[in-house]
Amino acid sequence: MLAARHVVCALSGGVDSAVAALLLRRRGYQVTGVFMKNWDTLDEQGVCSADKDCEDAYRVCQKLDIPFHQVSYVKEYWNEVFSYLLNEYELGRTPNPDIMCNKHIKFNYFLHYALDNLGADAVATGHYARTSLEDEEIFQQKHIKRPQGLFRNRFEVRNAVKLLQGADRLKDQTFFLSQISQDALRRTIFPLGGLTKDFVKKIAAEHGFHHVLKRKESMGICFIGERDFENFLLEYLEPCPGNFVSIEDNKVIGTHKGCFLYTIGQRAKLSGLSEAWFVVEKDATSGNIFVAPSTDHPALYRDLLRTNRVHWIAEEPPAELIRDKMMECAFRFQHQMALVPSMLTLNQDGTVWVTLVKPIRALTPGQFAVFYKGDECLGSGKIIRLGPSLYTLQQGKRREQDSKHVLAEKIKKLEPAT
Repeated sequence: MLAARHVVCALSGGVDSAVAALLLRRRGYQVTGVFMKNWDTLDEQGVCSADKDCEDAYRVCQKLDIPFHQVSYVKEYWNEVFSYLLNEYELGRTPNPDIMCNKHIKFNYFLHYALDNLGADAVATGHYARTSLEDEEIFQQKHIKRPQGLFRNRFEVRNAVKLLQGADRLKDQTFFLSQISQDALRRTIFPLGGLTKDFVKKIAAEHGFHHVLKRKESMGICFIGERDFENFLLEYLEPCPGNFVSIEDNKVIGTHKGCFLYTIGQRAKLSGLSEAWFVVEKDATSGNIFVAPSTDHPALYRDLLRTNRVHWIAEEPPAELIRDKMMECAFRFQHQMALVPSMLTLNQDGTVWVTLVKPIRALTPGQFAVFYKGDECLGSGKIIRLGPSLYTLQQGKRREQDSKHVLAEKIKKLEPAT
């Protein structure tokens, strides 16, 4: 008789990963639970929340009668995720640490620990996502060390695995998985991919996982949690005072402690002003933050952006983009935002220009542009440059009309009287 397939499941102490482990057990696999500790300092109340999470994960393993392991990636998280986060803020961008954590920690260090140290046939997580492989196909995958080049050899990856949206579109987490490698995807099972969050909670309740059902949904920075963000960042970055400047008349209307404390679209903290002002642009060099006096000011809307080199999940880049240098797809830069139709234009260095079918609010450098075709998440690239805002374009038109008017008046004066 064949030995049961060994699947190592990442456990966070939450309901999703607990139910993922339970479903793997029900499929008859040999399951091992692993808790990753990636952050070890105390929160504002002096509590190390990782210890409580670890205890909850251990209780899940006890209930399922499966082995439990704890592994620390504190140093790796600091070097590859948190240092990146601080660097991006210093450059005036707004990073997405959750995407980088999945890329570098869960689907790299944890994956290799499970395969190499625990002898896993596959890994699993509680993400709401699916792939184009059945479990049995995942168990047949072989690990291949791929050469590093600008693009993968188009003939080297046959039958590439696709990353597909989860059945619960409200909970779908492919956005956060848009930077993971083809190799990682080939070895990963997402047991919750076909389920809704409500159904997952129902399974947890039926199985007596009451301790994880009581937990609040995690909303803070990946592995760091919810905090007073301004104070937290100022523990690691020096204040860089600067001015709030009106985008409309260039007048200074307030001061701030650092560009990194604000993101595009956020309400600015301005004392003594009755109306709300919103961040529309940041200049990390001068320290100026440009603000506008309404939440839907045209300075907040743009329809053009450029990414860094895009990470394509299945095809690098898609054949249609190679052939035509352009490709229609859907775009989002925030988890759960509605997908927006867009046109990609491929540059020689693997970066893309993204032209949106309509201007959208608060496009933000440092965030990831994630691309979709139908159910498939194609991959993502970091937003590094924005096109002009609607306000800039309107101002340009106005100046053009004014100069035409001035020119017409001059011509009138030059024309001899008849």
